[in-house]
Amino acid sequence: MLSIRRRHNWNDLTPLEAELASRGRGTSRLNRQPVWRAVGRLAHLPRWAGSSAALGFLGLTLAYSIALGGYGREVSDALLSSVGLGIETVKLSGQSETDDFQVLEALEIDTGDSLVLFDANAARDRLTRLAWVKSASVMKFYPNTLQVRVDEWEPYALWQRGETVSIVTRDGDVITDEVDGRYANLLLVVNHGANRRAGEIMAALEMVPELRPRVRAAFLVGDRRWDLMLENGISLKLPQVGMEKALGEIVYMDAESGLLTRDIVAVDMRIPDRIVVRLSEKAAERRKEMTGPDGRLVNWERDT
Repeated sequence: MLSIRRRHNWNDLTPLEAELASRGRGTSRLNRQPVWRAVGRLAHLPRWAGSSAALGFLGLTLAYSIALGGYGREVSDALLSSVGLGIETVKLSGQSETDDFQVLEALEIDTGDSLVLFDANAARDRLTRLAWVKSASVMKFYPNTLQVRVDEWEPYALWQRGETVSIVTRDGDVITDEVDGRYANLLLVVNHGANRRAGEIMAALEMVPELRPRVRAAFLVGDRRWDLMLENGISLKLPQVGMEKALGEIVYMDAESGLLTRDIVAVDMRIPDRIVVRLSEKAAERRKEMTGPDGRLVNWERDT
C-alpha cells in the first residue's frame, strides 16, 4: 500500500510536488482564477468586448446575406444617397437632333442612385450608341450633380437606294434611317455609292448658287457621272468630265433665254460639242408639225 505523508514545510517538497502546488492543487475551487483570464491578451479585454463581437458577427452575417441576395449595390446607393451623395441634378448640353429623353434613358439613372457608384464610362459608351451622337462626356460634380455633353453628327445629305432613304455624314456614313420634313433642304443623292461621292456634286453645285435651290435630287449613273433632277421635273444629264463647266453653261443659257422654264424634259450635256434638249410630249407635237418626225430633239452647238 502506498502512503503519502502530509508535509507542512514547503521547503521539504519535491520539485514535482512544488509545481503541482503552484498550479492550485491545494487552492479552493471558489478562489481559483480562470485560466483564460490569467494568460494571454484575453486577460486585458474590456467587459464590452463580447457584445461588440456579437454585434460585429451579426453585421457581417447581414452583409453577407445582402451580397448573396444581390442587394449590395442598392443598399450602398441608399446609404450614400442618405448622406447627400445621391444624383439629384443632371445637366445636358450639345444635343439638338437627340431628344432629352433619349439621353436620360441611355444614362440609366434610377431613383436613389448615388453619384459615387455611378459608372460614368459605361454611361458614355451607351450614349455613343445613339444614332446622332458622335461623342459624349459624362462628368461627376460632387456632391449630387451629373454633367453630360454630347457632340452630334452633322447631317450632310440624304441617300436613297431602293426604297430606303437615310441621312448621311459628309463621309457618307449613315446616321439614321428616320427622315422627316426637317431634312427636306438636304440634297438627295440616289443609287449605290452615291453617299460616298455626294461631296463632289455638292461642290459643283456650290459654284452655281443660282441653280442649287432648284435641284431636287442627284442620280449617280454607272458610278461615273451625275444626272440632276430639278424641282420642275427637268433632268440635267452632266458629262463625266467637265461637270462644273456644263453647269455654268446651263445657268448662262437659262439666264439668257429661260431654258429651264421652257416646256422641256431633259438637257443633255454629255456630248462635248453640243447641247441636246428633249422637249415634252406637247412641245414635241407642236414642233413636229413644223419640222417633221425628228422634232423632239433640239441641238445647240457648244463652245468647246
